[in-house]
Formats: sequence, structure tokens, C-alpha cells
Amino acid sequence: MGEQKVSLVNDQKQMQRFVKSLLQDVRALEQMLEKGWFESDIIRIGAEQEMVMVDKTTFKPALVAMQALDQMQHYPWVETELAKFNLETNIEPKEFSGKCFSLLEQENTEKLDKIQEVLDGMDASIVLTGILPTLRKYHLEMENLTPKKRYFALMEALNQQLIGQSYELRIVGIDELLVKHSSPLLEASNTSFQVHLQVSPEEFVKMYNIAQALAGPMMAISANSPIVFGKRLWHETRIALFQQSLDTRTTHDHMRERSPRVSFGRDWIHESILEIYKEDIARFRVLLSSDVEEDSLAMIKEGNVPKLRALQVHNSTVYRWNRPCYGISENGKPHLRIENRILPSGPTVLDEVANACFWLGCMIGMAEEVDDIRNKMSFVDARDNFGKAAKFGIDSKFTWFHDRKVSAEELIKELLPVARKGLTLRNVAEEDINRYLGVIEQRADKNMTGARWMLRAYTKLIETANTDEALSVLTATMIKNQQSNRPVHEWELPNAHDLTMYRPSHLKVSEFMLTDLFTVQKDDIVDLVAELMDWNTIRYTPVEDTKGRLVGLVTARMVLRHYIKTREAPKKTVLVSDIMIKNPITVTQETNILEAMKLMRENRIGCLPVVNGEELVGLISESEFLGITARLIQQS
Repeated sequence: MGEQKVSLVNDQKQMQRFVKSLLQDVRALEQMLEKGWFESDIIRIGAEQEMVMVDKTTFKPALVAMQALDQMQHYPWVETELAKFNLETNIEPKEFSGKCFSLLEQENTEKLDKIQEVLDGMDASIVLTGILPTLRKYHLEMENLTPKKRYFALMEALNQQLIGQSYELRIVGIDELLVKHSSPLLEASNTSFQVHLQVSPEEFVKMYNIAQALAGPMMAISANSPIVFGKRLWHETRIALFQQSLDTRTTHDHMRERSPRVSFGRDWIHESILEIYKEDIARFRVLLSSDVEEDSLAMIKEGNVPKLRALQVHNSTVYRWNRPCYGISENGKPHLRIENRILPSGPTVLDEVANACFWLGCMIGMAEEVDDIRNKMSFVDARDNFGKAAKFGIDSKFTWFHDRKVSAEELIKELLPVARKGLTLRNVAEEDINRYLGVIEQRADKNMTGARWMLRAYTKLIETANTDEALSVLTATMIKNQQSNRPVHEWELPNAHDLTMYRPSHLKVSEFMLTDLFTVQKDDIVDLVAELMDWNTIRYTPVEDTKGRLVGLVTARMVLRHYIKTREAPKKTVLVSDIMIKNPITVTQETNILEAMKLMRENRIGCLPVVNGEELVGLISESEFLGITARLIQQS
């Protein structure tokens, strides 16, 4: 969950003290490794569950984290996350054997049920998903940041590192998302199911490299984040969104390389875990500091195990998808873990545990079959597989051992026996192996992941419903299926009539406005705007200048009136500026749709351009309102 007692680095002396502690921690870790202090006679697994909370009637984010936590103070395993609509739970570490996975599923379900009991009193629901479909850009303003010192410090530190004027998202999938944002709170869009595997120091290099090699196929079979702001993007858009939301770099004329704070890595590791920590210190400046009271080197001299707080704080601000972790077990011994941050939340607890079981089984099984993964494939191919899986999910084609090309579906089926072997070596109960690997096998057979289901469902829904309603139906269906704990490959596709409680009156213009606009400029001829309206069956055409600023509006009635007046008059060139409304009534994206409807009714107009300052960003007309009204009448 991260070290909470941190602060922004305010002065040079504070920075110097923290960096000194950080370097001491690295040397202390090196000495502990040399002395053989680490626990290596047991293997444990663990997990962290991130979740989103939504309003039960609107299916939009519910900003109730702090109120919910006030009622759950007796639950030490639940904590805040970055945004007020997120929570996170810790699953107790379990020895990797026996019924560890069914126990993990049971514990996770029980904890989620306890949280849901509290949320029921707030008219809110838990959603397990990599990115919430109904999330909108305005939900990610700083006012929705969880009010804790750590989060404010992290946001401020990232803003200080930002070279450009804003954070930018540029992601292309079925649709295209090009948007700027004022804060790195975009990161809060992502929710994951983070799985931990304890490994011995002697095996760390081998196991970490295997985790990197497995990243592609694991993502392909577990992808569950394809929709952002109503756009169909990558199968696992979390990967691009997380990297770009924290990317403080900008473009330059020169070719100097700068590493993003969110990354897959640059190479295999070769000697020890220290390579990762040293590279992260070398490449990334300290963002946060902490009042470190321990002298880790002095503690080692006295035979005591340090917590390495400085190292852990810095490690929490560099986001590797397979992250190295240091911890101290209940018996007082230090241990090392690999934290898999690739797996998204959902679609159900059963699906999540199946993902964890598959990954952990493959880790052990692959380690048994392969002495050194570096001799089987190049790091470049491992990283390329990871990128392909993020974009295309189960439809990916990978480069696997010895430069062999293989589809994601085929590779998953090849890895299933490897996972089974690994789980058997760990003496995992046969019924657990069959249950969870069976889910993965069925997913591969039916070519159905959470991402594929979501893309199919949404594409079907927007044929008969507006974007907001389609996303609401999608989210409502996900909640229903999650509560039944049916694995995603068994889910049916929803239809627009499945949402019986759709209430759009509270929504903003941004939820309904058209953004794919046909526009003209004031110096264009009227004949052009007339043809555009005819070709595209539209009644309103905004007029903008070369910088995208709204300067007028042309309606079909104006064009018709123009042709009636000029029917018998001498022909002359008439420009858009001659007939346009020069100061049209406008609204902003934040305007409530009831206010917009009232404005249109009182002024007896059929559309409202939507502006951000002077910039044209959308259009809302009576057609959108008629669509909403028709759906509400049908439901009633």
C-alpha cells in the first residue's frame, strides 16, 4: 500500500539527508545479501485488491472513500488509494501450497462483502475493473484526490518534474483518444490485482527474468481495460494510461533518451536485485522524502534487520510492471518478493484468482524447465510481447522461445501444462489446480477475456443507445456478474433495456455532446455548408476559425432561407459569414443537461455549441435530448 509518512522535498538539505539514507539502504541491502540473512526456506504468496466505487443509480464514481473508511476503522486491511472513488485491501500472505488459492478467493470475497455492506448504506457499489467505463475526465480533477499528505506530495512532486504545460494522453485503438489534462491524477483511472511471490535471493535473478518473459502472455489472457472516456482503445489500456499519466517528459529536437517512471525495463537483470534499485536511483530523481530515523548500516553492525524506509519510499515512486519488493516477515527475517502489477482488477474474484494461479504456477513450472530464460529469448522480444499484449490482448501474436512466432491463444494452451507442473511441485491441492486453471483454459478456448467481452458489449450497445447510457448499462452488467462470481467467459452480452434505473437528469453536457463535428469557416461559400449538411444529414454546422475558436453557427433553416431569397436574384458569391449567427448561445462541458434543455426551450433554439473558453469542443442538439427522452419512456 506504500509508505504513508512521506513529504515533498522542500530544500536541498532535506534532499541530501534523504539521498544519504537511500544510499545507505542500498549498501545495507548488499551486506544482508552477502551475509545470507534472507528467508529462503519458505515460499509465500500474497495480493492487493484495488477497486472502484460507483453510485448505484448513476454508475458514475462515488466519492465516498473517506466516509467509508470512517465506518471501517476496525478493518485494518482496507486502505485509501489515490482518488476518493478508490479503495484497496491487503490479502494476508499465504504459504504457497495446499488450498492457498481457494483460501485467497475466500478471503478476498469476504473482505469485499464487508466493504459492500458499508457501501450499501451510501447507495454505492464496488466494481472490479482495470478502468471504470463510466469514468470521465472531470472525475480526475485534483478536488477528487484523496486528502492525505502522501498523495498531495506525490502530485506536487510530479508537477514539479513536468517539462511541458500539461499531461497528454495519445492512445489509438478502435477509436482514438487525444486529450490534455492538468494533473497526474489520471493515474487514478487504473485499478489492479497485484500478486506477490516470495523468492530467495539466490533465485531472484532467474525468477525476475521469467516474470518479465511471462508478462506478455499473462496480460493477453487477463486484459480487462479497453474503454476510457467512452473510447475503445487497447485491450489493456492501463499500460498506456499509467505511463502517459505520469510521464513528465516532452519532445526535443535531439535524440537524448529519457526513461519514463512507468516502464517494463531496459534489459534482463544479470547479478542481483541490486541492479534494479541502483538503476532506479541513477535514472530517477527523488520525488518524495521521509523522516528516516534508522541508520540501516549501524543496525546491521548490531545484528538488527533494518526496514530500509528510504529505499522503499523511492521504490514506490518508480513503477515497474514487475516490481522488486523488500520486506520483513513476522519472524523478523527479511525477504524478497516479485510484485506482479500487470494483472487488472476483475472481471470477478474468481477470474482474478485464476490469473494469479496461472501466473504463479507458470513461474514455478518455468523455473523448473528452463535454467536461464535469457538463453531462450531476447529481452527485446519480451518487451515487444508485453506491448503487443497491452494493445491486442488475446488477439496478439508473440515471438517466443528460439524466435518462434505463436498466437496468444496457442501460447496460453502451451503454458497451461507448465503452470500445472509448477503448482503440483508446490503441492497445491488438485481441486484448486483444476478450478482455476480450468477458468484460464475456458477463456482461451472461447477467446473471451474481460476486454473482449467489454468491447463486444459496448459496440453492440452504442448501436441503440447514447454513449452515456451504453457505458452505464455496461457497468451495471459488470456489477451484476461480479456479484454472482460467474467467470467472464460465461457472461452474456447486455442490451440497452437491461438498465431499468437510468436517470440522466444529473448529468453534464459532456456526457451527451457530439464531438465528431463537421465545421466550416466564415470565408467558406454557403454552397459548401449546404452540401455538408445534405451529405451528413445534419441541421447545425458550427463556424470556427483556424485555431478552433467558435465564431458562429449555421442552421439548415438559414441555408433554406438563403436559397429562397436568392432564387430569382442575380447569382453572386455568398459566404458563410453573410448568413451565420455571429454570437450563438453556448454552454460548457460542465453545464447540467437540464440547464441546457431549459436554455434551448427559453430561447427557442435547437442546438447549443459547447465551448471551453473560446474553443469549440462539441455540440448538443434536440436530437440528443429526444434520444434520452425516448429511452426513458420505453423504460417506464
